[in-house]
Amino acid sequence: DLIVVGAGPAGAAAALAASEAGLRVVMLDEAASPGGQFYRAPPAGLSVVPGRQGADERAGDALRSAVAGSAIIWKGGARVWSISSTFRVDAVTAGGSESFTAPRLIAATGAHERLVPFSGWTTPGVIGLAAATILLKSQGMVPGRRTVVAGCGPLLAAVAAKIVAGGGAVAAVVDLAGPSDWLKALPAMASRPDLLRQGLGWALKLGAARVPVLFRHTVTAVSGEEAIDAVTVAPVDAEGRLNGGRSRVFEADALAIGHGLVPGSEIPKLLRAKHCFVPEAGGWTPVRDAFGRCSVAGLYAVGDGAAVAGAEPARLSGRLAGLAAAQDARRL
Repeated sequence: DLIVVGAGPAGAAAALAASEAGLRVVMLDEAASPGGQFYRAPPAGLSVVPGRQGADERAGDALRSAVAGSAIIWKGGARVWSISSTFRVDAVTAGGSESFTAPRLIAATGAHERLVPFSGWTTPGVIGLAAATILLKSQGMVPGRRTVVAGCGPLLAAVAAKIVAGGGAVAAVVDLAGPSDWLKALPAMASRPDLLRQGLGWALKLGAARVPVLFRHTVTAVSGEEAIDAVTVAPVDAEGRLNGGRSRVFEADALAIGHGLVPGSEIPKLLRAKHCFVPEAGGWTPVRDAFGRCSVAGLYAVGDGAAVAGAEPARLSGRLAGLAAAQDARRL
């Protein structure tokens, strides 16, 4: 009755809601286990010591248990390579090539990281902030012995704090935004006091480790032949342009950098769904109703793959879409 592509917070919530309503659901993801980027499971053979799990790890385990205990047909390790207008989905799985067809399709493919090129940006040791979270969350590894964390957004503090907690050294946090930008965002942050407390906890951890934070700065170059040995940063104006100020060089063997996220809306684009440009949601986003329905009948887009908003809004948007798919199938 329904195909869900993507098994993060949005896709899993959509599949569970639709399955609980009586729809026969297949869910595909290229990862071996549900959870997506935010609740990524450790690889086979690696586990977290009981009692050392954080809230995210516990929530991820609960999500995977819910999927395992449901009637959802789970296809992990599946790489979707073709989707037709009739919602035929072709994927390469461990069992070979498989095809699925349903009258309804939910796209929950998450977001892509936005990286702005600079001199030396392809040098080994340069990784995205999201890639750093994979190392820290699911592999239990820090990006390097001494890391510069740069770019913009809340992932800066999150990644830097996790590196410190993991025993690594953070040479500097290089933030494109200024203190005034963060102050302007406080009223909006106050609507989620739980996340605000989490962010303050990260800041306190960095302060205790005496990590220098450079506001209104950007990375201009990295040096090193086969690997990074230094990162050069320079001040910028409020628009993010270099202002001619004095550059600084930090010795480091890793650079974790990112400039926000872009919705991964390839499926709605491929199926010719209407899109609009919403800067605060990451750019081009599919036009949807309140339940995730796109302009193409039977197609729903949810989570950060439709509009970047974070894990909890993604979960809620997925549940709404799953219920909408069941309603549209006259099962509610």
